[in-house]
Amino acid sequence: MNTRMQSGCAVDEPSPRARVAVIIAARDAARTVAGAVASALSQEETTEVVVVDDASTDDTAHTALRAAPGDTRLQVIRTSRNLGPAAARNLGIAATSAPFMAVLDADDAILPGRFANLLKRTGWDLIADNIVFLPDADDLGALARDNGQATGLSALDLAGFALGNLSGKGRTRGELGFLKPLMRRDFLDRHGLRYDEDLRLGEDYDLYARALLCGARFLVAHRTGYAARVRAASLSGRHRTADLAALEAATRRHLEALGPDHAARPVLTRLHLEVAARHRLRAFLDRKAERGAVATLRFAVNPPSNLWPIARGVLRDKLAGRAGPPPVQSVRYLLAPIPEAPRAESPSRA
Repeated sequence: MNTRMQSGCAVDEPSPRARVAVIIAARDAARTVAGAVASALSQEETTEVVVVDDASTDDTAHTALRAAPGDTRLQVIRTSRNLGPAAARNLGIAATSAPFMAVLDADDAILPGRFANLLKRTGWDLIADNIVFLPDADDLGALARDNGQATGLSALDLAGFALGNLSGKGRTRGELGFLKPLMRRDFLDRHGLRYDEDLRLGEDYDLYARALLCGARFLVAHRTGYAARVRAASLSGRHRTADLAALEAATRRHLEALGPDHAARPVLTRLHLEVAARHRLRAFLDRKAERGAVATLRFAVNPPSNLWPIARGVLRDKLAGRAGPPPVQSVRYLLAPIPEAPRAESPSRA
């Protein structure tokens, strides 16, 4: 059963131009949720902020309400059991009606002027911007800075998006799935798109990939508009076998939705195989812990295609362990600075 709470005091009505709903899925986020709520409400275009407290064991719900006493734009929904971020976000979407929506993690912040900058653009169904990653701190707003006066804009297609989620040199996986776009509600409604509630890993990537499969126009502004907190003891890399299995199934469905000659097929195939390899490795380690060496060896060689991804993953983990943790960067950006495209030269006349 879900219960709803809302501030009750009268306040000035938001600007008529305001038209964005912000959905914040939160679990045990009492330390940070007030900052997230405040950053969302500070945007002039925000008409609704819904915090979905996903069965927290701390004071997340009341902390969120106390962040903006009397602001009728704020609503808190509490779930009686943990549903996961995808289901929590879907509850938030269902509780709002603004024509544009954005998700915000409960320990992150929206930077000043973000929605105004994105909404002045045209020709999009989803539009995201750069993300600044900052060390765990109480006040993201005090640490975050705009990365200059970046004004560029890039279009993102399915192949480019999938490529940006592949692992590469110096990173375990790509990060374009971290993008937090502003989304048009009518596009999502028209195509029946919501977060896949079976996913507790990669739910953002999956939604954006399905939107692109439906023909979404996905733009990325180069200016920074979102600040994400990086925790030293993050659990983001510790995925359950079932979570990886669900993500593997999702990437398989993306492939099945493509025609045989689709330009994105090669890169989506690579991504699917990468996720499948991570799943095989996690299942191998589970068996090793639960069933002993003999059962583990049988799993590793049956079918034989299991062997190479498992061996490669074990070797990679051992090498990473010897090298120690990577150095912590105080500030980094999701998107590297993108130079302005050179002007085309006029063709010479004969």
